[in-house]
Parts: sequence; structure tokens; C-alpha cells
Amino acid sequence: MDLSPDLLVIGGGMAGLTAAARASRDGQRATVVEVSSDVGGSGRFAGYIWTVPSDAVMDEQNPDGDEALKRALVERFDAAVDWIRSTGVEAGPSQRILSFGQGHGFDTNQYVDTCRRIVTESGGQVLLSTTTEELLVGHGAVAGARLRLPTGEVVEIRARNTVLATGGFQADPAMRERLLGAGAGAMPLRSNPNSKGDGLRLATAVGAATGLEGAGFYGHLVPSGVPFKDSGDFVDLSLYYSEHALLFNLDNERFVDETLGDHLTTVALSEQPEARGLLIADGRVRRDWMVPAYVEGAVSVDKFALASRRGGRTGLAESLEELEYLPEEWGYDGAAIRSAIERFNTEVTAGTTGTTPGRKLDATPLDEPPYYVIETTPAITFPFAGLLIDDRSRVMTVDGAPIPGLLAAGADTGGLWNRAYAGGLAAAIVFGLTAARTHLETS
Repeated sequence: MDLSPDLLVIGGGMAGLTAAARASRDGQRATVVEVSSDVGGSGRFAGYIWTVPSDAVMDEQNPDGDEALKRALVERFDAAVDWIRSTGVEAGPSQRILSFGQGHGFDTNQYVDTCRRIVTESGGQVLLSTTTEELLVGHGAVAGARLRLPTGEVVEIRARNTVLATGGFQADPAMRERLLGAGAGAMPLRSNPNSKGDGLRLATAVGAATGLEGAGFYGHLVPSGVPFKDSGDFVDLSLYYSEHALLFNLDNERFVDETLGDHLTTVALSEQPEARGLLIADGRVRRDWMVPAYVEGAVSVDKFALASRRGGRTGLAESLEELEYLPEEWGYDGAAIRSAIERFNTEVTAGTTGTTPGRKLDATPLDEPPYYVIETTPAITFPFAGLLIDDRSRVMTVDGAPIPGLLAAGADTGGLWNRAYAGGLAAAIVFGLTAARTHLETS
């Protein structure tokens, strides 16, 4: 075992493997430490690298994110796509993602396996089923980490730089409850089960700063009471079409502009009573948005049919009047919801500006029966709170200074997104590459 590599990477997901592979390509010996029995993390469940096409769009979509991190993501995105292709993994042609993004489809499983191979073929090592107990500190700098191997043996690995890329804290309900707010611990986990906040705990123990409070998380709406059977359900059960439907809380009121994005609506619902609501679509929404693939090239899934088969709270109303007969035990007032939809239809048909909340991107009435009802709840993929870094991926102290020897990338970091989102894989790869470059510059 190599106990003194050039670079130590804690976390074998998209960000960590990118950093390790890039450093390996540059002649560095990298050690990757992964707590689970395989590399890849939640990156294996994805399929697109995307973000916004310009700084102006980033500012519009994510006005409160860290300025330097936003600029770095946009400016370094094309280089990240070029890097993927340089590994031999095909990145498809540019395509539109959501209403504001651009990106490329690619085989994320092939990518993480390729990065692992680059590391090992360059003389590095990947340690699986290995936990990191603490960071080593000497002469005011992080100098490596103390690890527990699957055999139980404890070893110390020392390196010039250490990268934290453990994937966030979404798999720890207690940390979610503490850092994301009351009720967050009960949300379904739309992610790998191993990202339990190790990066956050390790770094804060050596003085790292965290942020941003109230920034929210990335996730999607899913049918309430329908558990995920496997990782394929993370996409199949996500109700992306909510951007064109209407969502009502337990007070029988709309509370968010659904058209701004299912990922934002998900955060908004998490803050509503009992974090559940009724998502209602009509025939047009089902035909145009519920059944077709969310992005070009993805598999089409009838979300309503799937939720119904899996025992979710669903209902089919042949008219608005039938909404009055929602099951009483669900806790909603069907008559009030019917009246709210009728009022909404009247307002948007007349083109009045009084619709509250607004409908910025799809002010079309829901007036084509039948009506498809699914009770929904938020599911979390990863949090937006995390370690504060600068645009060189250096972890910062509470005083705003970089911690020598300590870098971070991916969902372990905070500051980039603040109740907004435009590409998790893009951020992971961009700042993974940035961490590798900073390592070379400081070696």
C-alpha cells in the first residue's frame, strides 16, 4: 500500500474520481478512498452534464450564489466536456436542458470506471470499503488522513494535498434535520446511501467554514408513500412535469410558481405543512409533459400510471366537479381546490396579472379533462449547504483564508447554489478538475 501519494482523494464519486484521474494524467500518484464497496456514488444514476450557457443566464437563475464560483462553472464548462471526451467517453451533441440550460448526454458509468482505470494504471490506488477517521494536520496544514481499512487496520496516509469529495450529507437524516430544517430528515433519499456528511465532519474539525444557511437542496417531487425500489426509480418516479401542473398544499392553496422548475418547487413543498401536496394535471399536460421523456434521449414513463400501480395516492377526475370527491382521509378540501383551479383558469384565460403565485413560463389553463391527481412529497438528491471553497477549490476557514493542503469538490461544497440549480455533474467535474489543477500548482 502506498502511504505517501502525491494526492489523497476522499470520496470516489464523480468529483473525486475526476480530480484523481486528472492528477494522474499529469504524472501524480493519487490515492482514492471510498467508503462503499464500489466507486461512482450518485454519479452512476445520472446521464447529462449541463449548466447555463452564459454568466447572464446564471445570474438570472441563481442570483444569490457565490459570484466567483458561478463564473468559474460557466467559464470552465466547455473544458470539462473536452476532458470527458479526452478519456475516451463520448459526450453527445449539445442539447437544451430545462428552459434555460445546455448540456451533453454521456455514459456516466463508463466515465467513472474509466477514471478509476486511469488512476490505477498511472500507479495510484483505490481503497474500497474504507472509512476516513480524521484529517492529519501538521505545521498548520492538512497533511493527509487516518483511515480504517475493511480489515479493521488503521493506517495513516500522508499527501501534499487532500481533496474532500464524499458527496454531501443527504444520507444522514439527523444532519438533514439540523442543517436543512425541521422535517428534512424524513424526506425520501433520491441518492446513494453512503453520502453521510463525512467531508463536512472531517473539514469542520480542522476549522473549515460552511454555508449557506437556507440555501435549500436539489431534488424532485415524487409520489408520496411510494418507496424507491432501486436507483432506476430515482428518475422514473420523479414528477418532472410539475412545471406545467398545479400544486396545492394542505391549506388547498397554490404557494409557488410551479413553472420555474420542479427542483425549485420541491424545495418550496418541503417548507409546507407536512411537506406534502396535491399535484394536478389535465389531459394536455399528461399528453405533452407527463408521458414524454423529460429530456431528449431519455426513456418515456407514464408517471401517473406508475404511481397508481405502486400504490400512491392518485385519482382520475373526468371533470373539475369530480375533484370535490377527493378521499376525506387525504386531508384536502376538494371543493376548495376545484374553485381554485376554476379561478386560475379564468385569470390566465383573461390574461389578468393578478394570478398569485404567478405562472412565468406556462400560463395555460388546466381545462382539458380528465384531471390527473397525485399526492406528492419532496425527495432529496443532495444539499446546497456545505464546505465553503474559493474558485480554486481550496477549503476556506471561518476567517476567509484557505486551509493549506485541503481542497473540496462536488456536493461536499456550499456557496455555488442558493435556492437555485443548474447542473450537479457539471459542478462536480469542473471543480474536480480545478482541485487537480490547484494541487499541481501547490505541489
